[in-house]
Amino acid sequence: MKTFARLALAATFTAALIAPASAQAQAYPNKPIRLVVPYAAGGATDIIARAAAAEISKTIGQPVTVDNRPGAGGNVGSEMVARSAPDGYTMLMSPSSLHGITPFLYSKLNYDPNKDLAPVILLGSFSNVLVVNQDVKANSVAELIALIRAQPGKLSYASSGNGTTIHMSGEMFKHMLNLDITHVPYKGSAPAITDLIGGQVHLMFDNIPSAITHIRAGRLRALATTGPKRAANLPDLPTMIEAGLPNYESVAWFGLSMPAGTPKEIIDRMNAEGQKAVRAPDFVKRMNELGYEIMGGTPEQMAAAIQSEVRRWGPVVKASGAKVD
Repeated sequence: MKTFARLALAATFTAALIAPASAQAQAYPNKPIRLVVPYAAGGATDIIARAAAAEISKTIGQPVTVDNRPGAGGNVGSEMVARSAPDGYTMLMSPSSLHGITPFLYSKLNYDPNKDLAPVILLGSFSNVLVVNQDVKANSVAELIALIRAQPGKLSYASSGNGTTIHMSGEMFKHMLNLDITHVPYKGSAPAITDLIGGQVHLMFDNIPSAITHIRAGRLRALATTGPKRAANLPDLPTMIEAGLPNYESVAWFGLSMPAGTPKEIIDRMNAEGQKAVRAPDFVKRMNELGYEIMGGTPEQMAAAIQSEVRRWGPVVKASGAKVD
């Protein structure tokens, strides 16, 4: 009887522990959710974050607010989320570069993006586009290469920050062809594009969504896209492969992540809300117009995509010799 009493007491105690957690998951969310974007407003990461936040706000019953925290190639905002309470009220718009490039590029990180963040859902992807300002006398990739070789050390390429796919797309171009060009990092695509248009820098492998309005307006000249096939919204542009670089390919994706340790029930709930968002007509229309390809899927599929990025970019970063302290 004493044994039975002890077992009954243990069961009661366990149930008491589980009940609050279960109730918390069922009540989630009961306050606004913050979606941190680790880059400046106006860039491709920010664009998809705001579109997703708007859709999720409609269905989850609480506002999802975007909080831009740029700096250190995305590490300021990303580390802040990684260090946040794992209660479901702080999310990160995770770019693929954070997972595949950052761990190899930065020698001193206070967190591990692939251990301290939990994948939730993939939202969208796209290739980059090589653009130059109107003062650069090149109308093709071949002409740009010839121009750079004729003026070693004179031309510079902008990026949205160290460790982004924009940065490493430039590094891949530079080292694949042994070109002497200078990297100029910014805190996001928007300020980089501003200086590119103004002539302070010469070229950039920008994300299509943040560059396309400037391309269409004639403020930037596009030379090629970086994916395995032509971009649907820039069909007349060759890929870098078609332009004469057979092994050149760079694609970026974006997904939602939460601090490691966030309860599975909350991860699953936010995944379900993300699935609704990527199927929402307004989201699909807006993203397709800007050149994003819609994704979706499970947390496990995002985890697999992260490992694919590690395999893709690790060797590129190491071969380039690029390092940020």
